[in-house]
Amino acid sequence: MTKTDAPAQTSGLAGVIAGKSSIGFIDGKQGILRYRGYDIHELAEKSSFEETVFLLWNGELPSRAELADFTTFLASQREVPAPILEFIQNAPSDANPMGLLRTAVSALGQYDADAEDMSDAANKRKAGRLTAQLATLVAAIERCRQGLEPVAPDAALGHAANYLFMLRGERPDATESRALDVCLVLHADHGFNASTFSAKVTSATLSDMHSAITSAVATLKGPLHGGANQRVREMLDDIGSADRVPEWVESKLAKKERIMGFGHRVYKVEDPRARHLRAGAEALSDKGNPALLDISSRLVDVVNEAKGLQVNVDFWSASLYSYLGLDPLSFPAIFALSRISGWTTHVMEQYADNKLIRPRAEYVGPGPREYVAVDDRA
Repeated sequence: MTKTDAPAQTSGLAGVIAGKSSIGFIDGKQGILRYRGYDIHELAEKSSFEETVFLLWNGELPSRAELADFTTFLASQREVPAPILEFIQNAPSDANPMGLLRTAVSALGQYDADAEDMSDAANKRKAGRLTAQLATLVAAIERCRQGLEPVAPDAALGHAANYLFMLRGERPDATESRALDVCLVLHADHGFNASTFSAKVTSATLSDMHSAITSAVATLKGPLHGGANQRVREMLDDIGSADRVPEWVESKLAKKERIMGFGHRVYKVEDPRARHLRAGAEALSDKGNPALLDISSRLVDVVNEAKGLQVNVDFWSASLYSYLGLDPLSFPAIFALSRISGWTTHVMEQYADNKLIRPRAEYVGPGPREYVAVDDRA
């Protein structure tokens, strides 16, 4: 195929419509994000993670009775098979949390009675177990990294509060629980992002849900996707104080180096999720180093004035997660706690109207060549 015969393409598939979906709507120019038609601002202010998951999976908000039943169902699915917890406990102390999570998610499929059942009902049950179990896995991984024993889940707690409980061994206060709950709502889905698209490609082969979610976790492990807020925290530590921000930014711009947490592949204005994350960080700032907010606020002003760039979802989540006492190395795994809801929704949508995803590549290698026998090669 010659270059003129090649279909239109862009680097990294930027802007390419790769399929239809009824799950999320994004308008990058206007800064709009909706789940199933509901504005992200309303969901962040009024909804819970459990309610948001129900909405994503079923297309409608639940009634009070449906929400109560669904919350009970998720809470009942949190236990993880003992051999998987043993694997986490026996892993090297310096093992990457996302690497452990990827392997543990894959292993869960070997213990799931519905693993190879591709019916709609079985896939929804698997989605529920994965959503519930991921929090248990992430908490266990972090506890074991600290040399501590995993904490069993508490069925009386909501999803966000239970995660913090399993992480700390003590119940969080209402402000902490709500702050994390909002984070989970905000990160639940975001169109055909890299990890979601990876899950779709896997499920389009009619591979099982655990395989598809393993693909998503593996994709999220990359620093250009799930590790961005970890790098924001490292950046804030590097700056050190608010009065150093102007010279630090000037140095970065002079070297044409990227400033983490600013700009977005989709949004041309401020990420609509950012303001809620900032509010959460401000509500928790008395629980940690207040300098993080001082540096962040000054950085927003200086970068916006110098380059006109707006913050993205990773910028304020770095401070919020830090005030919750989370280790920066675990930030990408916290992202997975929420995005599992979107991943499973897209997988089920793919199964419902499946077609193998098989794009073409534009060939840019050598033209036709004749084979030369090995003894005749120079």
